[in-house]
Amino acid sequence: MRILVLGGTWFLGKAIAEQALARGWEVATFNRGRSGQDVAGVQPVHGDRTVHADLVRLAQDGTWDAVIDTSSSELAPRDVLLATTTLRDQVGRWVHISTVSVYEGWPHQALTDGSPLLECPPDADATYGYTGEDGSPTLYGFQKAGGERAVTAAFGDSAAFLRPGVILGPGEYVGRLPWWLERAKRGGRFIAPAPAKQRIQPVDVRDVAQFALDQAASTTSGGYNVTHPVGTSFEEFLSGCLAATDSTGTPVWVEPEVLKEHGVAQWTELPLWRTHAGVWAVDSSRAVDAGLSCRPIAETIRDTWRWWAADGRPVDHPRWAEHGIAPEKEAKILASL
Repeated sequence: MRILVLGGTWFLGKAIAEQALARGWEVATFNRGRSGQDVAGVQPVHGDRTVHADLVRLAQDGTWDAVIDTSSSELAPRDVLLATTTLRDQVGRWVHISTVSVYEGWPHQALTDGSPLLECPPDADATYGYTGEDGSPTLYGFQKAGGERAVTAAFGDSAAFLRPGVILGPGEYVGRLPWWLERAKRGGRFIAPAPAKQRIQPVDVRDVAQFALDQAASTTSGGYNVTHPVGTSFEEFLSGCLAATDSTGTPVWVEPEVLKEHGVAQWTELPLWRTHAGVWAVDSSRAVDAGLSCRPIAETIRDTWRWWAADGRPVDHPRWAEHGIAPEKEAKILASL
């Protein structure tokens, strides 16, 4: 099996490259060579996927059974279309890493793989779409929906779309789980978003990588929600963070209304906390039927702490600074209870 990974140097792209090599596959990666290191054993090709000449040079480099695209999150649909049309004759199959944000109903409604998608043309530029007053839909969701249509335009039934919600695990660059781990390690009383029994569905990066490779070798098509089919409660999640860091910290469960009164930003100041009804109600049964297997989230927490304690942040990323409540603000809220 010969695959091309667009990206391939950090987090999901790196996990995909490493696991593909472990399967004995031939792996080429295409990226700008600016973030992270090329995985030992891959054939690295450096270039900018938004530059047609670089894509033409890549296309001349060989043929592949499949492409796994991990690097389109910041791209306009027309940039995705440029890659798919340029590489179409060199590739048998396209596996596209998308997002649950492509759905019209996210995060307000429970979702299946057949839920309606946002409308965005495959040749749209970076301005297409909007972000709603309540934070949904998002410009990002429109753009990613257009990216899916760009892939479909070139590959049709030879394309698969993986739509994860939140990906955690070793190598995470956004900082959600590392922030909770550091907060747990610091100890003392800390804010935990009630209700404690609220279930969440983050999925391990290694499990997403395995499923992406399975899809690269498959002949099925269409969309797959890649969320943890069992999940965990927020209480279990924080208990896992305390156990992993050997901390005696004490979570203080604070009701959503109180957090909102104090202006705590959902999703960022308290990572993974969001009150919308559908945010953690994403059905992944089609992916499970196709082979998605998710390890316990406690294992993801433990392994992330081991990686974090040993290596630290993998790359500088602007989203890192968005996550985590300031200690002064947290202390003020706790004191008001």
